[in-house]
Amino acid sequence: MSNISKEQVRHVAHLARLAISDEEVEKMTKQLDDIIHYAESLNELNTDDVEPTTHVLDLKNVMRKDQPRKWIDKEDALKNAPDKQDGQFRVPSILE
Repeated sequence: MSNISKEQVRHVAHLARLAISDEEVEKMTKQLDDIIHYAESLNELNTDDVEPTTHVLDLKNVMRKDQPRKWIDKEDALKNAPDKQDGQFRVPSILE
């Protein structure tokens, strides 16, 4: 891939609504060019025998069994509610 140009950096900065100086354009052009060249070097690696992964560690979710149990009754649930009405929690309206 060809090197990234200063015009491309300015264009991306404009799209991101960033005001950058000429010095920053120079610096970002060099940094982005280095990043692109590094990413391109990864294409040279032989990954034919590498399994696709979503995470570097073999993690699994450990879940407890879902077992039904008795829940508290309505009166106990509303006992400490700061505001309640007609057996329900009362919250401030968010609609106009």
